Amino acid sequence: MIKSIAPKESILNTKPVKYAALPWRLYLLCLFLIVFTLTIVGRLIQLHISHTDFLQAQGNARTLRIVDIPSYRGMITDRRGVPLAISSPVHAAWINPQHFNPTPTQSQHLAALLGFSVEALKDKALAYPNRVFVYLKRGIPPDVAQKIKDLDIPGLSLKREFRRYYPTGMQSAQLIGFTDIDDQGQAGLEMTFQDALKPIIGKKRVLEDRTGHWVQDIDYLQTPHSGQDIALSIDVRIQGFAYRELESAIAHLGAKSATLVMLDVRTGEVIAMVSAPSFNPNNRQACHGSSTRNRALTDLIEPGSTIKAISMASALESRLFTLDSLIDTSPGTYHIGHRLVKDLHNYGVLSLKEVLSKSSNVGITKITLAVPSEQLVNTFRKLGLGDSIKTPFPGERRGMLPAPPKHPFMHATLAFGYGLAVTPLQIIHAYATLASDGQMKPISLTKIDDPSTIISEQVLPADVAKATLQMLTEVLTAQGTGSRANIPGYKTAGKTGTTRVVGPHGYDPHRHIGIFAGITPVDNPRLATIVVVEEPNEANYYGGLVAAPIYKNVVSKALHILNVPPDNR
Repeated sequence: MIKSIAPKESILNTKPVKYAALPWRLYLLCLFLIVFTLTIVGRLIQLHISHTDFLQAQGNARTLRIVDIPSYRGMITDRRGVPLAISSPVHAAWINPQHFNPTPTQSQHLAALLGFSVEALKDKALAYPNRVFVYLKRGIPPDVAQKIKDLDIPGLSLKREFRRYYPTGMQSAQLIGFTDIDDQGQAGLEMTFQDALKPIIGKKRVLEDRTGHWVQDIDYLQTPHSGQDIALSIDVRIQGFAYRELESAIAHLGAKSATLVMLDVRTGEVIAMVSAPSFNPNNRQACHGSSTRNRALTDLIEPGSTIKAISMASALESRLFTLDSLIDTSPGTYHIGHRLVKDLHNYGVLSLKEVLSKSSNVGITKITLAVPSEQLVNTFRKLGLGDSIKTPFPGERRGMLPAPPKHPFMHATLAFGYGLAVTPLQIIHAYATLASDGQMKPISLTKIDDPSTIISEQVLPADVAKATLQMLTEVLTAQGTGSRANIPGYKTAGKTGTTRVVGPHGYDPHRHIGIFAGITPVDNPRLATIVVVEEPNEANYYGGLVAAPIYKNVVSKALHILNVPPDNR
């Protein structure tokens, strides 16, 4: 059956068609798009006009950094300007763990330059994944730092720092001290003068990229300034020679330690202050233990017979004795109650000079007991024994000076050096006062440029000090205990001392300290020096045997270095 086909004109019908009304959903969509567009535009206007400062701050927080500009710590020198402590430039390697991504080859090279294993380097990088700053290593020398920089590892940066270096090493380590890794003074004069030595760290604002690398400097907020230089009173030539002498003596005598302090009598300046054994301040791992102690200021000892010079000065000051007084020490022993004081020999009748030169315990006991104990203790106190010398050195010990003893035996033993505790510096400070006609000058660890500024205190009558000094010259005669301290061409006054070391059960008969304190020259006193040798072997332990030869060697060298003219041609 054939269907009929509509006429062609019905297919191409061009009559207008009437469309249905637009649905409500279309209007809603258009409205939403308009509101959304207006909201975006409004938000953009709001951010660019009313939140400009906030957005700028947020952007800066992600791209701008304030970084430190390191500066030099002040230099420490000796009295002639020779460097004793200087700051040398080093670098610190640090990473941003979020961007640190070295290749295996770069990791191997970096680990080798830092002295790490590759595994240790990975551990450091993974230990703090959320941080933006982690130190890998500090104190890197400049040549190694340049090799690290040449690796061009993403997330790895270098920071310039300074590290303290001590050219004289062990020779003056206990006096100068040392700093920590942040260049802050931790001991010695580095700690004492921290405020003067520390630099003013500069600050600048820099632009960084997203990996933490500096793109450019924006501006400087604070100008860096180096620390103040400090000139010490010591002479490094004498300091070095003294240290070598002490080291040699320790090896030869089998001693536990040795200490030397040398003062300029005219000014109170410390020309040398040495302790051995010492440590290397350039190796921070070595900066601990007893070798770091400045024994001249921190160790307390009983002064032994070196104190007899002060006891004699006290007796002369009482005016109960004169240089012509005679003391009968026979038979070489003296009973005080049930206690016994004795000499090595029966010296018989002695003058005051001979009491000192023979170091007679019996003689000094008889002299001392004739004078009130208050007189003796007061003289000790006036000369600074058992009290702080008020140096700025950290850890300086005061010592111990008892009240005037009531018991005669305690009075006597105090006069020949037992029952009080002093530092080596206190002993030689008292001797320097004797050499200055009884005028006490303050101790100075720094160089004094103008001696007229020194404020002295008259603590002993000048005639008493001069008489005591002249008596001490007898100690160095052939018959005296200090003859080994004689220096050819120079007249020396001094006193030996030997004390027992206190052990857990009282005085140990097998452990001793040998001491010699002296002044050279005598006619125009210049140097006052003390040598302390702790626990030498028992074959030779007397101060005249172990300490006096060191005095002779060091002081004779110092006199030559300082061009001090002879006074005993």
